Amino acid sequence: MIETTERFLREIADRIGLDAVDEVRLFPPLRQSGVETGVAVVAAIPLPPEPQHQHQHQHEPDEPPEALSESAGDEFLPIEEEDREIIVHRHTVFMARYRHTLKGPDRGKWEVEVRAEADAPLVTLDQVVRGVMKRAGEPFEPEKISASAFKTIVEGAAAL
Repeated sequence: MIETTERFLREIADRIGLDAVDEVRLFPPLRQSGVETGVAVVAAIPLPPEPQHQHQHQHEPDEPPEALSESAGDEFLPIEEEDREIIVHRHTVFMARYRHTLKGPDRGKWEVEVRAEADAPLVTLDQVVRGVMKRAGEPFEPEKISASAFKTIVEGAAAL
């Protein structure tokens, strides 16, 4: 993997969170007029919000949980084992871009933008990637990087 790509992936990890990234689709960089640009579509697992240190209401031990909510009831039935595989986990889909100036008076300039675009199931990532490919007008397939491979690349690049 080239140094620019590793730098780009480190930037993504810094902005989204190394442990949050579930999958990355990395498009080949494009060079034009002394500027290299790159795009990645990233699926991240939404991290739970930080626990707040405010006093939370706690029910009395002998108070049944149903008493806490008038709506508690049949809508929260247990999930049957055969239905577990159809549960869809949502991801935050990010579009990440970099621009690296290779020539001219701004040589060495590095810009990165990482922006949340959607909250969707992981399968939606394929549709986003197809849209990027269509807009680019190029028949290339992006490199698919799993969460574990992403972590290995970023941690390996940071160790250098």
